[in-house]
Amino acid sequence: MPGLVIHILDLLTALLQASIVVVSLARGYTRRYLTINLYLAASTIVLFLRYYILSQHGLSSGEYFYFYYYSDALLTIGLYFALMGLYATVFDEMKAAQYLRVFTILLLIGTAAFSCAVVQQSGPRLFTRYVVEISQNLYFVGLVLTYILWGAVLKLRETRTRVIQLVLSLGVYFSAFAGNYALRNLYPQLHFVWEFVPPVLGCLLPLSWAYAFWRIPEDARIAPSRLAVVPR
Repeated sequence: MPGLVIHILDLLTALLQASIVVVSLARGYTRRYLTINLYLAASTIVLFLRYYILSQHGLSSGEYFYFYYYSDALLTIGLYFALMGLYATVFDEMKAAQYLRVFTILLLIGTAAFSCAVVQQSGPRLFTRYVVEISQNLYFVGLVLTYILWGAVLKLRETRTRVIQLVLSLGVYFSAFAGNYALRNLYPQLHFVWEFVPPVLGCLLPLSWAYAFWRIPEDARIAPSRLAVVPR
């Protein structure tokens, strides 16, 4: 039954992600939200490939083990670039795209180097441990960057409702994943609980983004005063 629930969540996630890409193509949003659509398309393909490898080789097989963790690392990097795409959207009027690209690459290289330093004394399966480590570190980096972006949204008085929805959803997603990593290390005996968290969060993020693309018009605006209470 737990495996069935996870498979259902993964299927819903794949359908939601694919629907966002289709809506973006139909309504001409693909270029504006290019990194998000590339991430969603890649994530959808990976989910179906995981299911195929699982059905062919089994849950405990080396093929599934390696594909799962390596693809997870690549998708985490993809989500990192999706976040950087939101940065570019928020700061587009400041003509800061070139600086953001340089910052994105340097921060990714720094995170990769830090992860390498952490696992270099880990013993066997060094590369596998490195893949897991960089995924975890990128989630924490993404969490910090998302809150910084939210501060910029408030400071710059960003009013585009869809952009705000995308940023807030990503903030909740990164926060929940960071909390899951921390609690998993503190209470490893509850592994039967923690195994449900990634597929649930993986379904909720595209659900929230689907609402942003399906229901929120591109020209919709929200007053900055409704986003935060500024003390007088």
